[in-house]
Amino acid sequence: VFVREGDRPLSRAWKEFKNWENMKPETIPMTMAIRALKAAKIDFELFTYDYTPHGGTAECSRELGIDHHATIKTIILEDETKKPFVCLMHGDKEISLKNLARSRGVKTVATCAPEVADRHSGYHVGGTSPFGTRKRMKVYIESTVFDLPRIYINAGHRGICAAMSPAALEIVLPETERVTVAI
Repeated sequence: VFVREGDRPLSRAWKEFKNWENMKPETIPMTMAIRALKAAKIDFELFTYDYTPHGGTAECSRELGIDHHATIKTIILEDETKKPFVCLMHGDKEISLKNLARSRGVKTVATCAPEVADRHSGYHVGGTSPFGTRKRMKVYIESTVFDLPRIYINAGHRGICAAMSPAALEIVLPETERVTVAI
């Protein structure tokens, strides 16, 4: 029998079930991103953290005790023709859409709606990785990312990130271009 929340105290199991999206993964699932990294024979290390909706890279870096600047966010965008592409940016920076459009040679670019980003990448927002995406998309990488000794980037699931050398990005990702679009 299902009991409403107001009728009696909820069991611990039900409370955990209700918060399943916010929980740290107990086992690390084999995502397409992890498969792509293994297939490319890249040296990487996986870390898990408690995912918080809308916590972003700030939450990841706080939980793991790492530099927010070294935490890389993966943003799925579209140009005016609705052609999708990816931009990798430092966690503590924003993307200048105007400069990114110039770099791409188009008039405008915009971030995708979450459901559209899910369709293009094959990952849920909050767990988007540039590796192993559903559609093959060009990847624009902020040039200063390559100045870091080690980066932390989402591994294709909420609450999991991979640590690696930034040079690995150009090895694993098929089409990349370095850009300067951070603000």
